Amino acid sequence: MKFGKEFTAQMGTGSVGEADVIALQSFQWSNTETEVTKPTHKLNLARRGEPSHCGEFFNKFYRSKVEEVLKEADVLTKQMNALIAFRIKVENPNGWADRSNEITRLSSDVAASSAALSASAPSGARAASRRVFKDFLLDVEPTSRRQPDESSDGKDQTKEDNAIHQNIEKQKPNNFRAARPAPLQILERLKINNTLETPRSTIKGFLNIPKWTEPNFNTECLKKVEQRLKQALVVFYNKLRLLKSYSFLNTMALSKIMKKYDKITSRNASKAYLKMVDSSYLGSSDEVTKLMERVEATFIKHFSNANRSKGMSILRPKAKRERHRVTFFMGFFAGCTAALIVALVLIARARNLIDQPGATQYMETMFPLYSLFGFFVLHMLMYAANIYFWRRYRVNYSFIFGFKQGTEMGYREVLLLSFCLATLALASVVSNLDMEMDPKTKDYKAVTELIPLVLVVLVLIILLCPFNIILRSSRFFFLTCLFHSLCAPLYKVTLPDFFLADQLTSQLQAFRSLEFYVCYYGWGDYKLRQNTCSTNDVFKAFSFIVVAIPYWCRLFQCLRRLFEEKDPMQGYNGLKYFSTLVAISVRTAYSLDRGKINWNIMAWIFSVIAAICGTYWDLVVDWGLLQRQSKNRWLRDKLLIPYKSVYFGAMVLNVLLRFAWLQTVLNFQVSFLHREAMIAIFASLEIIRRGIWNFFRLENEHLNNVGAYRAFKSVPLPFNHDEDDDKDD
Repeated sequence: MKFGKEFTAQMGTGSVGEADVIALQSFQWSNTETEVTKPTHKLNLARRGEPSHCGEFFNKFYRSKVEEVLKEADVLTKQMNALIAFRIKVENPNGWADRSNEITRLSSDVAASSAALSASAPSGARAASRRVFKDFLLDVEPTSRRQPDESSDGKDQTKEDNAIHQNIEKQKPNNFRAARPAPLQILERLKINNTLETPRSTIKGFLNIPKWTEPNFNTECLKKVEQRLKQALVVFYNKLRLLKSYSFLNTMALSKIMKKYDKITSRNASKAYLKMVDSSYLGSSDEVTKLMERVEATFIKHFSNANRSKGMSILRPKAKRERHRVTFFMGFFAGCTAALIVALVLIARARNLIDQPGATQYMETMFPLYSLFGFFVLHMLMYAANIYFWRRYRVNYSFIFGFKQGTEMGYREVLLLSFCLATLALASVVSNLDMEMDPKTKDYKAVTELIPLVLVVLVLIILLCPFNIILRSSRFFFLTCLFHSLCAPLYKVTLPDFFLADQLTSQLQAFRSLEFYVCYYGWGDYKLRQNTCSTNDVFKAFSFIVVAIPYWCRLFQCLRRLFEEKDPMQGYNGLKYFSTLVAISVRTAYSLDRGKINWNIMAWIFSVIAAICGTYWDLVVDWGLLQRQSKNRWLRDKLLIPYKSVYFGAMVLNVLLRFAWLQTVLNFQVSFLHREAMIAIFASLEIIRRGIWNFFRLENEHLNNVGAYRAFKSVPLPFNHDEDDDKDD
C-alpha cells in the first residue's frame, strides 16, 4: 500500500450506541508533515511450496501502526474530555453543582455501556477496549447542543439509543463507583494552544513567549476549539481508513499471489499459507475497524448534531465530479477567444493600423494596459496544463498544496476562467482600436479609454467577492496565500505560499503594467493618450520597488524558514534570490538610463551570477536532477514520465529561457516589432519557463513524499495539558 496516494476502497460502517465511549487520537502535532513509514518486502516461497515467514514482516509493521494509532487515541481522548468540559463551562458558567447529579448518572451509563461491550467482545478486543476507553470523560453535552436534526437518521439514532440504554440498565453493576466529576479538574490545568499563525504569534515566537494561553470560556473560543478538533478527527479518521486499506490490500495481494503460485507450479501451498495469514494479526485484528466505528459515532454526535448523513459526508467526502456544463462553457469561450483573435488580425490588416501615425502612440499607451491580461491568461493556461499532466502522471498535487477535498480546481475550470478573461480582454481591445484623435477636441473618447481600467476593476470585484459564487473557496485560498506571501516573514511559510511567490517572480512585467495603470489613469494621461510616466521621477523610483516586491517576499520567506527549521539550504536559497534581486534592480536602472556604460557592465555581471545560481538550483534542488550516480544517468532514480528525453529537453529549455534577460541588456530590436511587443514576448517566455518548472517541481515533491511515506498534513490540537499534574494524579 502506498500511503502517498489516495485509496478509494469502501469501508464498512458500524452503528454504535450513544453511550458508547470512544477514544480518539491525533498525529504528532508538530508543524511538519507526519511521516508514515512503510516496508517493502519481496515474497519468497520455499522450493517445496511451503509458506515462508514473510507474513511476520507484515504483521510486525501492521501491529506497530495499530499500536501507534492506539497511543495516538489517548491524545484525542484527552482533547475530547477537555472539549466536553469546555462546552459545559461555556453553557453553565455559574457553577457545576446543579449538574453533579446528571454527571454522575451519565457517568454510570457510560461505564455500564463499556462493561457490556467488553463482556460481549473477545479477549483481544477487551484488552484493546481497556486501552481505548481509558480516562475518557463523561459524554455530557448541554441540551441545546444535542438536539438532533429532523431527519430519518436522527429518528433511527434515537430508537437505537433507547434500545441500547434499556440493555445497559439491565447490565448495570450494583456496586459501581460513581466517577468523579472530572471537568473542574481538567479545566484547572488546561491551556489553549495558540496555533493560529499571525504576525502577533510570530513576534511572540521570536521573543520565546509561550504559545499557549489561558482559556476564555466564551462562545467564540468554543467555536474555534471545535473547528480545530473537528479537523483533527477528520485527519485521524483518514489515517484509520488508510491503515484498514493496508490490511485489506495486502491480504488480498497475498491471496492472489498464492493462487497464482499454485496454478503455475501445480502445488497446493495456498491453503496452509492463507490459513496462517487469516489467523495472523494482519488478517484477524479488528481494532482499527472498531476504532473507526467509534470515531464515526463520536464525530456524528458531537460535530454534526446527530445527523449521520451529514457527519459521514464530512468524514468520507465524495470525489469531485466533472460537470458537463463546465466543459461546454469552456469550449464556448475558447471559440469566442479564437474568433476574436481572428477578428483582431483581420481588422488590423484591413485598416492597415500598423502603418498609421497613431500606431506608435497606441503601442506605448494602450498595449501595456492590455498586455497585463495576456500575462494572466498565459499563466493560467500553463497552470491548466500543469494540472492536466499532474493528473495524468498521478502527482498528488491536491495533497501537496493542501486543498480541501472536493474544492480543488481541475484543468477544465482553470481553462474556463482563462478563456473567459481572454474573451473579455480581446473584446475590449477590438472595441478600442481607434488610432485617431478627435480633430476638434484633440483627445480620445473617454469611454473607450477607460475600458482597460473597468476590466481590471471587474476582475478585482470578482476576486474579492465574499458571496459563494465563482469558486469562492479557490479564490479565498489564493487570496490567503497571496496575503501571506506579501506579508512575509510575519506568517509561517507553507508550500502554497512560497510556490505562489515563485509565480510572482515570473510576473515582473505584470507588476510594471499595474504600476503603469496607476500612473496612466492617476495622472490623467488617458484623456490625451500620452505617456508622461517615463519622464516622471516618482514613477522611476517606484519602478525599482515594484520589481523588487516578489524577490523580497521570497527572500523573507527563506529567512523565516532558516530561523525556524535551521536548514542551511534555506540560507543558500535566500542568497540566490538576493543575487537575482540585485540583478533585476541593476537591469532596471540600465533600462531607465541606457547612456551609462557602468550600468551595462554591472547588469552583465550580476545577471550572469543570478542566472547560473538560478539554473543550478532549478535543476539540482527543485527538480532533483543531474544525479551522476543515479540509475537514470544525470537524472534521478525515480521518474514519472517514461521518456527520459523529456527531462533532458526540459533542462535545455530551462537554461535557454533563463537567459531571456539578455534582451534587456543587449536591447534586441526587430524591425517589424515595437519595443513594447518585444518586452511582452520575452516576459511570456519567462511565464512559459515557469510553467515547465511547476510540473517538475511538484513531481519531485511528490516523489519525496512517496519516498518518505508522507500521507497527512499535521493538524495542531486545540488544548494543552499540564503533564506534571497528570503524573501526580
